[in-house]
Amino acid sequence: MKAIQTNQAPAAIGPYSQGIVVNNLFYSSGQIPLTVEGTMAAGDIKVQTHQVFQNLQAVLSEAGASLETVIKATVFIKDMNDFTAVNEVYGEYFNVHKPARSCVEVARLPKDALVEIEVVALVK
Repeated sequence: MKAIQTNQAPAAIGPYSQGIVVNNLFYSSGQIPLTVEGTMAAGDIKVQTHQVFQNLQAVLSEAGASLETVIKATVFIKDMNDFTAVNEVYGEYFNVHKPARSCVEVARLPKDALVEIEVVALVK
């Protein structure tokens, strides 16, 4: 196993890695809309979702993967009423390649984020 750490994404806010590579697969920790400096992205669900994707792209890159090699994504949202807005932003990043996905509403996310996404990707 190889732990992934990049300063191009926010540091873990607990005792975990930004991601782990095992046998050419990358498993990300959930990314919330924290900036690299560790502050919450100011804005609505779309702004927060874009920040999550910036974070995912950074950890994927560090792992030797990319959005194009994502196999599965899991999306956690605070309010299912935001599903359409999250889907719109999600589609900007996964427009040709469409990995398998789950989306669930949760009672609360770390730092009161509106969205969190984790991925599994093939390492190139």
